[in-house]
Amino acid sequence: MARFTRSTLLGLLLLCGAAAHAEAPDGYAFKPFDQAMQQARDEGKPLFVYFGRYGCGYCEKTNKEAFSDTQVHERYSAHYALAYVDAEGGERLRLPIGERITERELGTRYDAFVTPVFSFMTPDGETVLRLVGVQRIEDLLEADAKIQEALAIAGAS
Repeated sequence: MARFTRSTLLGLLLLCGAAAHAEAPDGYAFKPFDQAMQQARDEGKPLFVYFGRYGCGYCEKTNKEAFSDTQVHERYSAHYALAYVDAEGGERLRLPIGERITERELGTRYDAFVTPVFSFMTPDGETVLRLVGVQRIEDLLEADAKIQEALAIAGAS
């Protein structure tokens, strides 16, 4: 009986662990970091990286209150290659230089020690603008406007 109980408990823990991962906002085409970085390079777009984690109440609040907005969805879907990184995740990624790291290691590299962190990056992974914590609709629209303005100035020079 004790053996069955341990086996059952282990199975439940494994099942719960597999299901316990962070979630990107619904309705967006978020990709793993390495795939989004390649998309950014191919399409000549900036990279928007959302560092979240399972159980992050601030991530959930931002998802529900800001990413649900139609204007945010339209702008971010059109202007960026979107990446979602579970800052505590163990999924392996292959960076363009061939390096293999986990999502957790990537979060550490980009100082995503608290979540959520939203990083606007060049297609090569250089951070241009970083937002930390809960974001409102206005915050995300203002950040997009800053990035688009900087791109327009860079394109004009």
